[in-house]
Amino acid sequence: MTEAPTSHVVLRCDAHPSFGVGHLVRCLALAQELLARGSRVTLLGGLGGIAWLERLVADSAVPVIPPADEIGSVCAQVVDLGADAVVLDGYHLQPALGEALREAGVTVLAMVDGEFGAVQEADVYIDQNLGAVPHTGGPDGSLALAGVEYAMFRDSVLDRRRTGTVPAHRPPRVLAVFGGTDPYDAARTVVPQVLDLGEPVELTVVAAREEVRTALAALPTGPGQTVHAIEPVADLAALAVEQDLAISASGSSVWELLCLGVPTAVVCVADNQRLGYEMTVAEGVVVPVGVLDDLRAQGSVPPGVRRLLTDTDHRADLARRGRALVDGDGRARVSTALLNLTRRGH
Repeated sequence: MTEAPTSHVVLRCDAHPSFGVGHLVRCLALAQELLARGSRVTLLGGLGGIAWLERLVADSAVPVIPPADEIGSVCAQVVDLGADAVVLDGYHLQPALGEALREAGVTVLAMVDGEFGAVQEADVYIDQNLGAVPHTGGPDGSLALAGVEYAMFRDSVLDRRRTGTVPAHRPPRVLAVFGGTDPYDAARTVVPQVLDLGEPVELTVVAAREEVRTALAALPTGPGQTVHAIEPVADLAALAVEQDLAISASGSSVWELLCLGVPTAVVCVADNQRLGYEMTVAEGVVVPVGVLDDLRAQGSVPPGVRRLLTDTDHRADLARRGRALVDGDGRARVSTALLNLTRRGH
């Protein structure tokens, strides 16, 4: 479906080894939907020198412009681009940016995660977390949408959703991924603890830093256990659907894994992930591993991880629950809300 008249949407978001890639990746998912509807999209942001992400953005055909530092200069960039709308996604963005953009006549969409990012003034707020409450306190007439039904996924995820049975390899194949850059060094805590369970397992661990991959490859393994430490890949979905299960940080990757139908255990590695962690655990769609700091203190993962490794029926049930919860249509819902506001001039 092509929207008319054509809208130009600017994505103001960044990626960096210190805080990961989740914000930018979900904005790329929105970009794919907007492009399919005939809109123009420009990324105003930095890629943090992350090579695989640079390739991913290049393949998306979305032009990239480095952002200015000052709010007034960013607004000038947006106006010069002829943007109708701007998506703000990042807790580090200046709190007054949304207000300045709206005063410049631009429709603003703010991505929020509970209180994180909610300081922006916007025309529409999106919180894609399970059980999220619509943001309050925005400008009069602003729209607040909340819930996992607004989680946004790239084509590579939507094209690979499992519809049949989940794999049942022996030993089970496990993908461990703690964000695009693992900024909190979770892999070196969690992977040894999974091996300490003593169960046969074939672990593929995504690790951005060479020293982490070297350390993981040197871990002692028991009978039937292997560890493959690999660099981040642009198409994580293609790798994930080849696995029996995944162990993931409780960020945006969890929604991708649930949408794909991959049984998942989750680790809360940062405060902004706590809401998503608690809600997915309460919903019974993931296996809780714990809070990263607690795991470091305790030295072991909980018994539920062993069951996930050994019980194929349990994994199949989790896969069904995940697919039922996350339908993959979030980016369409967000695009419709944004473009409708843009056409009305908010």
